[in-house]
This record gives sequence, C-alpha cells and structure tokens, in this order.
Amino acid sequence: MQQEIRFATFNVLNLALPGLRFYDGIEPYTEQQYEAKVTWLARQLDRLDADVIALQEVFCQSAVRDVMARSERYREAHHVGFEPEPGKLTPSVALITRLPLAAPAVKYTELPRGLSVPLLELNEPMTRFTRPVLHAPVLLAPGLALHVFVVHLKSKRPDYRNGDSESESASIGAAVLRSMVRRGAEALGLRYLLTDFAGGRRLPLMVMGDFNDVADAVPTLMVMGGGRGPNGYDERLFECYRLQSRRDPLRDVGYTHVYDGNFETIDHVLVSEEFNLASPHALGEVLNVAYLNDHVIFRSPDTSDHGAVLVRVRLFGS
Repeated sequence: MQQEIRFATFNVLNLALPGLRFYDGIEPYTEQQYEAKVTWLARQLDRLDADVIALQEVFCQSAVRDVMARSERYREAHHVGFEPEPGKLTPSVALITRLPLAAPAVKYTELPRGLSVPLLELNEPMTRFTRPVLHAPVLLAPGLALHVFVVHLKSKRPDYRNGDSESESASIGAAVLRSMVRRGAEALGLRYLLTDFAGGRRLPLMVMGDFNDVADAVPTLMVMGGGRGPNGYDERLFECYRLQSRRDPLRDVGYTHVYDGNFETIDHVLVSEEFNLASPHALGEVLNVAYLNDHVIFRSPDTSDHGAVLVRVRLFGS
C-alpha cells in the first residue's frame, strides 16, 4: 500500500482552446498563447507531483488532456471532467488522478433538497450551482476509497445585472450582495450534498477547490459543518492547513490569491475525521501543506492568478 499520497488543487485561470471566446471583453487565445499556457501548466503539474489534482476554471476538458500530454508525470493518468451544458459556456472543474477510480465520477448541478434562494432584484431564485460539483471516488488502497469532491464557489466579483451602474455605490453594493448570497447558497448546498451523501455512514471525504473565501469565512465554515450525524459520526470537515503535523511558523508564506492588494488563501483542501489525528477513527494524518505561488506575484500572460495547494497525507499501516 502506498503510504504517502499527495493531493493538490489549482485554479488554472481560463483554460480554453485557441479561438474560443470564453468571456466578453477578453480576446480568445491564439495558437501561440494556448501552447504557452498548456506548456506552463504541464510544468506546474510536474512540479506538484501530486497523485490527485483538482482543477478549476476549465472551459474545455480537451485542454486538460493537452496539458497532461505535455507533462512528464501525467500522460497515463486518469482524467475526469464534464463539458459545459450546450449553450452555456461557463468554467467547470476537473480531476486528474494517478490512482484508480473506485467508481465512475458524478456531477451535481442542482442545489440539493430543493434549495431555492432569492437574489436581490431578480425574478428567478437561485436553484443551481454556478459551476457543477464533481464527485469522484479514488482508491487509496484495496477496499479503501476516498470520496473526492471538487468545487468552485462564486467569486467576490460583483454580480452586475442589466441596468446596474458600475460607478454608482448602491448598484455596486447590490451586485456585491448578489455574489455573497450566491456563494453562501452554494456553500449550504454543498453542505447538504455532503451530509446526504454520507447518510450517517463513516466515509473518508475530501473537498478541495476554489472556495473564493478564507477558511474562517462563513461560507467556508458552512461547508465544514458541525455536530454529529444520526449515528454519532463526526460530520465536520477539517482544513488541512490547520491539521498539518509539520507546520513551520517561521516559514509560513501561505497564500493562493491577491485581491485588492490583500494576500489571501481562498483555495482549500478539507478532509473528514479519518485524516484528523485527534480522532480515534483516523486512517492517516496530514503531514504538511505547501503553496506553489511565486507566479501569482511574478505574473505573465500564460500563468494563473491563483497559487496551487499541495497536501501530503500519510496513511497508517493496514
């Protein structure tokens, strides 16, 4: 059994094929720009050398396969991802794994339990995840599956709608509120999804991705949950950064994003109690968390505006 397993999450920033207009106001990639981006991403994945990698801001799953083909370590890895719905070009998520899948992956588009959240000054309530959640069970060892959920919650970018003024404070405030409500609704929907999926069972879970909020923000805490399930199981998730056993505070330079001049860690890896040493049911421990983030400061057109998060986990012996 492989004793140490490495997990990573990385928002790759607008991974799209050349010639595809993914946002208004942003020119599509040329062939040269696309080649530079996928080559750079392939190098970053090789540097991470993670067994399981979650990706966000993927507009074309075929572009992920191009990145894998240009890498040294992931040419034979498994790739899981779903293309956007027809007529809706929105970024999605993906998973790359060198470990086998225990079952086919599933995507969740609708908010669970019929959750319907009104949005300010809009007629239609929010009933869907902005970007579908990806669930893939990964086989860590014979008979031991880790259920990995890849997420990308709504950003802090104001949600302007028709008629909103981007220079008038009240309109800006309304747009910011919509974004905040959407992120909160997605966080609650994700918590419902995780609770319903576990169904009172003790299952190893991992949620990783771009939460667009820091670890102690309300939406992130909603995803982490609290309390115990119907069978007394601890339903909480724990942030790996706070669990790591080899943290060095003198070398703590963890951040994954810079927003309005603020250095923030908004990309997270959360785990269930099976990876918390304080739990009597621990199957392993989080050794350390590292951040690949130099490119966030020294930006170039082919890089990402997010750092990657790398988590090393040690499984206990059988």
